[in-house]
This record gives sequence, structure tokens and C-alpha cells, in this order.
Amino acid sequence: MLSPTRSIPGLVWAYYVDPAGGTAIRLEPDGELPSFADGNGFLWLHLNLVDTRVSAFLDDFPGLSAEAHTALTTHETHAAVTVDEQLAFGTLVDFQREFDAETRDIGWLHFALSDRFIITSRLQPIRSIDRVRAALEKNPGKCGNPMQLFEMLVAEFQRGLIKVVMEMTEELNAIEDIVYDSELRDERRQLASVRRVVVRLYRHLRTLLSLMRRAAASDEEDMPFGFDEVARRLCARLESVDHDVHALQERARLLHEEIDSKLSSETNRHLYILSLMTAFLLPASLVTGFFGMNTTGLPFADGLHGTLSAFGFIAFSVFLSWLVLRRAGIL
Repeated sequence: MLSPTRSIPGLVWAYYVDPAGGTAIRLEPDGELPSFADGNGFLWLHLNLVDTRVSAFLDDFPGLSAEAHTALTTHETHAAVTVDEQLAFGTLVDFQREFDAETRDIGWLHFALSDRFIITSRLQPIRSIDRVRAALEKNPGKCGNPMQLFEMLVAEFQRGLIKVVMEMTEELNAIEDIVYDSELRDERRQLASVRRVVVRLYRHLRTLLSLMRRAAASDEEDMPFGFDEVARRLCARLESVDHDVHALQERARLLHEEIDSKLSSETNRHLYILSLMTAFLLPASLVTGFFGMNTTGLPFADGLHGTLSAFGFIAFSVFLSWLVLRRAGIL
């Protein structure tokens, strides 16, 4: 037996999959884990790392190396894929899931697998893992071994990523319609939220893709049987969506530059108008400043039409300013 009959700490679910019989039996939390001495089945344990006893439970799990144990219980938030001692283990990037909705928040799924078991663990609920579980219950024959289950997990993440890309494409379409409309509106705040998600996805996706390529090129003696073929297929899947995310990132960047350009043009236009107003009013300000000095001997101080004459000087100075700007080609 893998473990004596006792409650499994942090257990979200456990399945014993028998591909030959086409069955996926869900095990009870306090039930007895099956023996791998006979049969061609494999075990899938999914654990919640919120329970601090998970680490002690995995200490006694047969066939699990110290490095794989660390990978399953770590709280680090970066992708990792390692093959060693006929084991594959690491951390996959995915989307978090709330109780009643899917989110775009990045989540982390830790895994370790051999030819007889696959163990997954997480802190927050993950979007892809529930869909893979539903697919396993619906058609257990699809998972002939833990490698295929691992491939389903990454493929489901890719499908979820495509869905997010399509949603963000629609958001960018709406922002683009506003940006290129005749009426100027600042959509930088809405665009910033889209760019933040795209940049994070692109960074983690590129990292995961590089790790998959490196794992596929590892020594065959270190990797579980069939892992190299699975890794190559997953690389092809991730490369296809990588191009889409990159194109989305470039489109968001160009839209941000277009918004900045239009806002800069509008600001320059306002500054141009203010500069013209300043140029027109500066001579008038000099005239009013001159007649407002309250000193003796000012022109028109004793006449009946002094104020009218001063207004005439103001009008003449504004006309002179307009004439100078016109001849200079500014107007």
C-alpha cells in the first residue's frame, strides 16, 4: 500500500484511474490508497497547501524525491519544470477561480508525476484543474497514464488562455473604436488594466514555454517514459497561443501610443491657443499698465475723451499684434 489507512491532510480529491477498465474511482479522504503492485492504473492526488500537514504526509509518499517534495509544497510564484530520477515536477501557471466565477488573476499549480502517480497541489482554486477532473470523470479512458493527464492540464490552461485572449481582444476593439472616434476621450485607465494582464501572461507563458523546451531536451534516462513526446506536443500548443498573446501585447502598446499622441496633440493645440491669446493681450496689457501708473503728466489725463483714446490705443495694439503674427506665418 502507498499509505496506511488514515485521513489524507489537505485532500481536495483523489482518483484511482484504471485505463484498461475505463474507470476513474474517486477515493474517500480517510480511505485506503490502492497498491501499485498489480494492475496498470495510476493515482491522482490533488492537495490544498492551506493545510500545513501536507508536507509531512508527502514525506512518507513512496517514489517521491526530496526535490519533487519541495516543488509540491513551495509557495514560490514562478513557473518551473524539472525532470530527474524518472520524475517530472515543478510549477505551472494558471488562472485562479472563485467559487462562482473565473478570474484573470494568476494562480500556481504545483505538480509531480511518475509513470504510476501524479500529485498536484495549490493554494487558491485553479480554473483548469476542475475542468480536467470533470473530463476525467466523463471519459476515464482518455487518460492512459499520468503523462496524458499532465498534458490535459497544460492543454486546458492553453484553452483558458485562448478564451482570455478573445475577451481582451473584444475589450481592445471597444477601446480602439473610442480612440479613433472624432471625439477625444482618455481610455488610458481601461487600457492599462488590459495591458497589465497581457504583460503578465506573456511573461509567464514565455517562461513556461522555455522550460518545456528544456525539459523535452533532457536526458531520456532522467525523464518518465513518454514525457519527451508530451513536452513536444505541449510546446507546439503553447507556441501557437504565444503568437496570439504577443500580437495582443503589441496591439495594446500601439493603442497606448496612439492615445498619448492624440492627448499630446490636444494639449499642444490648447497651448497654441493660449500663446496666441497671450500675444494678442500683451500689447493691451502694456497700454493699460502705462495708463494705470498714477503719475503726473499722463496723456489724456485732462481731456474729455481720454478713456476713449486709451481704448483706441488698445485696439490698435491688438491689430498690430495680429499683423505681426500674420506676416510671421504664425496665424
